[in-house]
Amino acid sequence: MERPHFRPYFLHPRFWLLWLGLGLLWLLVQLPYPWLLCLGRLLGRLMYAVAGSRRKIARRNLELCFPELSQEQRERLLKENFASTGIAFFEMAMSWWWPQARLQRLAHVEGLEHLQRAQAAGQGVILMALHFTTLEIGAALLGQRHTIDGMYREHKNPLFDFIQRRGRERHNRDATAIEREDVRAMLKVLRAGRAIWYAPDQDYGRKQSLFVPLFGIQAATVTATTKFARLGRALVVPFTQERLADGSGYRLVIHPPLENFPGENEEADCRRINQWVEEAVGALPEQYLWAHRRFKTRPEGEPSLYGRRRKRRG
Repeated sequence: MERPHFRPYFLHPRFWLLWLGLGLLWLLVQLPYPWLLCLGRLLGRLMYAVAGSRRKIARRNLELCFPELSQEQRERLLKENFASTGIAFFEMAMSWWWPQARLQRLAHVEGLEHLQRAQAAGQGVILMALHFTTLEIGAALLGQRHTIDGMYREHKNPLFDFIQRRGRERHNRDATAIEREDVRAMLKVLRAGRAIWYAPDQDYGRKQSLFVPLFGIQAATVTATTKFARLGRALVVPFTQERLADGSGYRLVIHPPLENFPGENEEADCRRINQWVEEAVGALPEQYLWAHRRFKTRPEGEPSLYGRRRKRRG
């Protein structure tokens, strides 16, 4: 995809409110990092109070994935998760607008040699990530240390799309943004020996998935990781990030490449991926994106795990 360019159309009155909001956000993120953490937690409390549907989804996911916890423990975890989501709002702005030197001081990177070794060998890498609330800032911090291409879905608002892409791509001057459905472009990047960020942990429907266990529940799990690794002749390298509790920044871990992947079949690979998801999410459940309906697609004949969704009035 081409680099985003400013268009005079963005000055149209329909975008003035968005410009105002972005301007206020830019001003706020000039505050010291500890202040932003506090503001994020306050925003998370507000979101917990008003975002009823998202709160219900996240609570249900925690019930499904952590039945061994008491209701009180899950409710505490739910509130911590909303606080983490509120902080993520400011982390997004930090990754877009903070000077790179200021941002880099927050990064504690481990395992970078795995990417460097693959790059030296001309080996493509699927950087297998997860939808943690720290997703945006984690990708930005790693992008300052190693070029990462990324899967991309265009935002419906063209101004927001411009701001978002510009903020993301400033950390990777030679990176490529690839449309999520453009499989040919992704394989071309992998065969060229580049690393691409990819997260296989959401529900993308029955068509491109297999049902395998995730936290003991049959979950529609995409088989694309196996296909991309095989056709792109690429390594699969797990990547996790963590917002450190002491306020010193973020721990980014590039784990060793998965051995013998792809395996004997797609189902075995999906099981292996979900086992890794369980391990990574279980270590930091409060920082995971629980507001996604991860188990919305059910095997034939099984009822919804989330109940009926209310239809919006036209």
